[in-house]
Amino acid sequence: MEKFKAFLKRKDIEISLKRYGIDALGAMAQGLFCSLLIGTIINTIGTQFGIEFLTTPVATVAGVEYTVGGIATAMSGPAMAVAIGYALKCPPLVLFSMIAVGFASNALGGAGGPLAVLFVAIIAAEIGKMVSKETKVDILVTPLVTIGVGIFFSWLIAPPLGRAAMWVGNLIMWATELQPFLMGILVSVVVGMALTLPISSAAICAALQLTGLAGGAAVAGCCAQMIGFAAISFKENRWGGLISQGIGTSMLQMGNIVKNPRIWIAPTLASAITGPIATCIFKLKMNGAAVSSGMGTCGLVGQIGVYTGWVNDVAAGTKEAITAFDWTGLILISFVLPAILALIFNYGLRKMGWVKDGDMKLS
Repeated sequence: MEKFKAFLKRKDIEISLKRYGIDALGAMAQGLFCSLLIGTIINTIGTQFGIEFLTTPVATVAGVEYTVGGIATAMSGPAMAVAIGYALKCPPLVLFSMIAVGFASNALGGAGGPLAVLFVAIIAAEIGKMVSKETKVDILVTPLVTIGVGIFFSWLIAPPLGRAAMWVGNLIMWATELQPFLMGILVSVVVGMALTLPISSAAICAALQLTGLAGGAAVAGCCAQMIGFAAISFKENRWGGLISQGIGTSMLQMGNIVKNPRIWIAPTLASAITGPIATCIFKLKMNGAAVSSGMGTCGLVGQIGVYTGWVNDVAAGTKEAITAFDWTGLILISFVLPAILALIFNYGLRKMGWVKDGDMKLS
């Protein structure tokens, strides 16, 4: 056993929640961002501004035509797998082999492909690392083992994982449609807190394909955390903090939350209010890419995702037009209400002595 532990340490294989549940999951979200999300944004820009180069197919593969954005979107599986491999500190031959693994697991996982990619990529990467540089023909053995293991597990577990992810996602979305008030609170609070924690809310939403009304509640929760923290910590962090948290990430406050968990109350309460307002009053839906549901105001990706969904709905004929009411709801839920509510709650917490000056200062 000691020899095996030493072997794992030498290969930098760390079986832990942090390595797989935080590092790998967070990297997967970045891979999605650099493929599916960017591809969606490129397609939206091309369509809305009538840019011919972005709307005209630039490649045809097996009879399927791809635009620039379409190519980026099609590469989401490989992008996720390579990102996960990078997070797991794979050597080059293992990392490059993850391209094929990601393609296979995402394709066989169907709509729940991201979750399948996460599991399969971790297995393939760690086994690939085990054999890496252990033979004199490493250039043959490492890719063969990594890709072979990846394809085998893609065939074995990707379909059921994909179906399971879709089942859970559909259950959440069905429940939100049935009980928009209660589920609006639950989804908004849980996904919002996941965004602030050192895990990836975007990857979770992508894995579960969380869209529709539930996706709108997720956007509300993420915005409440980001804009909420940006507003209530403005005194300590000024404009730099406002920007880094408001369009960056509220995860920056994680160290301060550990020191004083009560600073988390105001943004979380704000999300518990904006969530049901989004679902019950404005009927805010995320019909764009599911990964956008967990991004909030980070690079305005959540808002772009909602807008993309509107455009798609109008094009499909399921929505007549983008109205002033739509824009009002998006602006209120994304920016105005989170700031106002968080400031009100934080004022009460300061009066109670639970939050003090300097508690949210970013180093």
